[in-house]
Amino acid sequence: MDDSRRSKLKFRAWRRGFRELDLLMGSFADETLACMNEESLDEFERLLDIPDWEIFAWLVGQEAVPEKHKGPVLDQLIGFRYAPRGG
Repeated sequence: MDDSRRSKLKFRAWRRGFRELDLLMGSFADETLACMNEESLDEFERLLDIPDWEIFAWLVGQEAVPEKHKGPVLDQLIGFRYAPRGG
């Protein structure tokens, strides 16, 4: 598998635009990218192209996910619970 692709996706996930989404998507990427296959990486990459406000509304349940964006990675991301480390 392509580690440079995973690194780029992780970088993008941690730099979304606002902190809450950075924490959700970045932490999800940290925990899941290593075991994703190419199809899952493709889906995650497509999710990173969605505007911040739109995907955040899906993740917190404010908006329904449009049919064209539904998929197993988004399902995992919606079910993901960010838990701060240390502190």
